[in-house]
Amino acid sequence: VQLVESGGGLVQPGGSLRLSCVASGFPFSTYHMSWYRQCPGKERELVATIASTGGTRNYADAVKGRFTISRDNAKNTVYLQMNSLKPEDTAVYYCNVKRGGRNYWGQGTQVTVSS
Repeated sequence: VQLVESGGGLVQPGGSLRLSCVASGFPFSTYHMSWYRQCPGKERELVATIASTGGTRNYADAVKGRFTISRDNAKNTVYLQMNSLKPEDTAVYYCNVKRGGRNYWGQGTQVTVSS
């Protein structure tokens, strides 16, 4: 299993970013996918999850209405569109899949929201 995130960067409060995660090494279209984040000094937390077909999506309360998770099964890619970003969204964002009772993670992509 390999997960490669991209799209992070520095953005001003109120701005937007779109994260991407390209997956390989497993049948992507049959697995739920998730985005997590880890803020400095805090534990990693779940941000959003999308079902294998994309029909069901769940979000953490802190990002509801601002973030949108989506996927393109033809491209083995999951996305996280982040709008109305706040300084408290600053974190390393990780792509995740649970397979065979084990969590797999990408290397993470840094998102910094600051003026």
